[in-house]
This record gives sequence, structure tokens and C-alpha cells, in this order.
Amino acid sequence: MQQITNTILMVRPVAFRMNEQTAVNNYFQEDLALVNEEVNTKAQEEFDAFVAKLRKVGVNVIVVDDKKELDTPDSIFPNNWLTTHENGDIALYPLFAKNRRKERRPDILDRFEEEGFKINNIVDYTAAEDDGLFLESTGSLILDRPNEKAYCALSPRADESILIEFCEDFEFMPVIFTANQTVDGKRLPIYHTNVMMCMAEEFCVICLDSIDDKKEKKNVIHHLREDNKEIIAITEAQMHQFAGNMLQVRGADNKKYLVMSEAARQSLTEEQVTAIEKHCEILSSDLETIETCGGGSARCMLAEIFLPKK
Repeated sequence: MQQITNTILMVRPVAFRMNEQTAVNNYFQEDLALVNEEVNTKAQEEFDAFVAKLRKVGVNVIVVDDKKELDTPDSIFPNNWLTTHENGDIALYPLFAKNRRKERRPDILDRFEEEGFKINNIVDYTAAEDDGLFLESTGSLILDRPNEKAYCALSPRADESILIEFCEDFEFMPVIFTANQTVDGKRLPIYHTNVMMCMAEEFCVICLDSIDDKKEKKNVIHHLREDNKEIIAITEAQMHQFAGNMLQVRGADNKKYLVMSEAARQSLTEEQVTAIEKHCEILSSDLETIETCGGGSARCMLAEIFLPKK
């Protein structure tokens, strides 16, 4: 199984703003003193520049436009509602915020087929929303595909029972823990695993400081070492600059890139940059508006396509 892919889905925003429904437990979100239209225009500019950078190095980016009538402010983060797999399966996931559920668009799956990909089967976990249970795809799940492990920090958006169901269906071994951040002097769960952890082919960028339970931390380190992953540890302050929210992709001539925001790149130390660049190049883009209002960064904007070609 491949860990990284050359093909990415990205959704261009039309109604991007700070989503009041996700702000309840996404402590990375902040309100900008801008009107929504201005926020959306800035987000579109950041989005277009990011797509151009990815395409320039040979990443195949499938861009789909959001639909204004859906009023989906977080549609720019498609990695939260689907995963695609090499056997032709697609999984659809239950989302915490009600206004995000309209992001799951059948026409996007049709677009994959138009692009020459084969879909064999759709595994749908969305009924869990009726029971108030959620698992937000690769926001919640950090998949080590070749080693068949699914790392997951439990939170209101990552339910253990759905995680176990996913792992049984897709034959992954769950590595479960809790990850916290300090908010107003309290330790509170981080909303998504992918803001504190990034899994690449040969290394893992991770905020170990966010795993307060010593046994859980030890277990995560054990699994990473067992699979010969170099551990590149980031601090909680770096995590708040989205240094955990990265994705490794494949460009032209099989060249590998670790994709991140400019804020994440600026937060890294020289040693961390050197450690990453031993394995691949860094590709960064300015995503300030998207990060501030959306509370998500580069990785959240990239939904990986692993489907087989027809």
C-alpha cells in the first residue's frame, strides 16, 4: 500500500467564513475583523496561489467549486468527509457540525470517475450522526497505510466505536490516545489528530507534548519506532502555528514534498527543517486567512485520492 499519492482533491470556497458551529471545540479558530465577503475573497486568493504551487511541482490537483446555495463555510476542508483507498473503496464519515454535512456531495464522487478513477464500493458511516457520534476522516485518523495502523486522538469529533468499526472494515490496527492543548489554563481535547500529527513515508511530525498520559505517549512512540519512522517532535507553540498540519505528496518525477502553510514553515527550527529535508523538499504557501477563520491549514485542504485508474 502507498503512503503518499500524486492526486489531491481541493474544494474552492464560495462562502468561506468563521464557522460558528465548529468554533465550539476548535480552539484554533479566531474571528477576523473583516466582513464575510472580504474573508471569502482573501481565502480564494490563498487557495488559488496554493493550487498553483502544487501544480507547478507536478501534483495532480482536482479542483471542485463549492456551491453557494449549500452555504458550507468549511467546504475548503474536504479531508474531513471522505477517504479513498487503493482497492477502489471510498468511506464517508459522520461530521460534528450540522452545516458541514452538506459538503458530502455525490457529484464530487462522479468527478473522480470522470477523471478516470474507479470506485468499487462506498462504505458509509454517516448514520452515526443520528446517535451523536462522529469520526472526521483524516482529520481524526492519521493513517499509516503500508503498516496498516490508524492513529487517533479521541475527541468530540473522534468516537472510539466508529474508529473501531473503520479499522475492522479497512483492516487497520487502531492506536488510540488523547491529545490536549491548554485553553484558558485548562487542558482540553484537540479537535483533530491532524493538527498535532503528520505521517510521512519515512518520518512522523508529532506534538508529543500534547499527549499528557505517559502510557499513551509511550505506546505511540513504540508504534512509530516499530515501523522505523523518524520522530520529528514539535512543541505546542509550533502546533498552534499549524506545524502538525502537513501532508507529504508526490510531484513530477516521483519527487516528494512535505506540504505546509507559511506559518508552519516559519515556526520550524533549523534542526527540524534539516530533519525533514533529509527525506523530501518543503513546499509552503501563505494560508493566514484560512487558518485564522477556519482553524485548519494545509493538510485539511487536501483530500488524497488513492483510487485505482479504470
